[in-house]
Amino acid sequence: MQWKPHATVAAIVEENGKFLLVEEETDRGNRFNQPAGHLEDNETMLEAVIRETLEETAYTFEPSALLGIYHWKHEHNQTTYLRFAYIGSVSNHQPLLALDDGIIRSVWMTAEEIRSNAALMRSPQVITCIEDYLHGQRYPLSVVTHL
Repeated sequence: MQWKPHATVAAIVEENGKFLLVEEETDRGNRFNQPAGHLEDNETMLEAVIRETLEETAYTFEPSALLGIYHWKHEHNQTTYLRFAYIGSVSNHQPLLALDDGIIRSVWMTAEEIRSNAALMRSPQVITCIEDYLHGQRYPLSVVTHL
């Protein structure tokens, strides 16, 4: 049987010095993560990150750049993830929209708040993405091709 990593997407959103995160229930207790989730069949990466952000935060996400692609193996369940992290902005908040199962709330945190709560982040990808963003890492959306 061929091994396959889990393809996921994540939204990196910064407004006024704060980053959009979600607080979610996990098997290790409540954790913080960027709005993120799995790529579904017959869906582009951009469609996936827009959908996941809406489902988890009730915001409409507009991607503007690819931050990077992150390869990470979860130490607790041995699952390997390939995360495509997209930078963008949000608008059109719909506070009455029901959030995905397991999502408690969306929250805005500064980079320092995220760093000081490192143990409460869902994975090391959360802080790595914030640091890469703050260092100006950006790639054009066209770097990922959908055929």
